[in-house]
Amino acid sequence: MSNEALSRVSTELGAAPPDSLAHLTSDQLDLLASALGTERAHRAAGLEEAAEAALGLVPALARGPVRRILFK
Repeated sequence: MSNEALSRVSTELGAAPPDSLAHLTSDQLDLLASALGTERAHRAAGLEEAAEAALGLVPALARGPVRRILFK
């Protein structure tokens, strides 16, 4: 097990990884960290799309200011 790989998983999780992950190989930890990063990016894109769709409910003249307030 690589401390670097475990650290990368910890970074992707945003918290200390469970002790059970210490039993994984470095390759498995790298794969897990990569999958977590991909999922985080996918969720962020989905949230951005939802926010843009919600802005469609705001009157056109107010969209610019509302967007600036919400997405500083």
